[in-house]
Amino acid sequence: MALTRTKKNDVVAEIADLLKDSKLTVVAKYDGTTVKAIQALRKAAKQNGTSIKVVKNRLVIKAILQNDSLKDTDTVALKGMLLYAFNSLDEIAPAQVLHTFAKTEPSIQFVGAISANGQFMSAEEVKVLATLPSKNQLIAGVINTLQSPVRNVLSGLSGNLHGLLDAVAAKATN
Repeated sequence: MALTRTKKNDVVAEIADLLKDSKLTVVAKYDGTTVKAIQALRKAAKQNGTSIKVVKNRLVIKAILQNDSLKDTDTVALKGMLLYAFNSLDEIAPAQVLHTFAKTEPSIQFVGAISANGQFMSAEEVKVLATLPSKNQLIAGVINTLQSPVRNVLSGLSGNLHGLLDAVAAKATN
């Protein structure tokens, strides 16, 4: 069923809002993927704040042209059956969701990504981003690194304290 002009305008407005708020919009081919698999992908993506949309490419291009910071984006690669992953909270999350899902569904393949400043990234660059640790993992690593010296000092002090107590106990029994 074809969309009416007003529905198309609504879709363009929705995509324009998603593009404006998204820190990274990942573009992937889904040719040969079942509807059930796309639904599972949407459910998995929703858990980390990523929104998956399957929209006609010309409507996405119209939405890109409406955004002042994205209107110079190279849209040559936006051809074929594509899905778009948007995330307004995390730059890496959309790439990670699609990368993880592509391990079980090989028909999902990266085409590229559109950064918040309008730069079109290649599929190889998106794959590199997808293998980076998540924001929460990086924060946990920094906290662990910062706590390490404190733990080492406490461990050293408690070891010396136990040695001192053992020496006092040995002296008291003599």
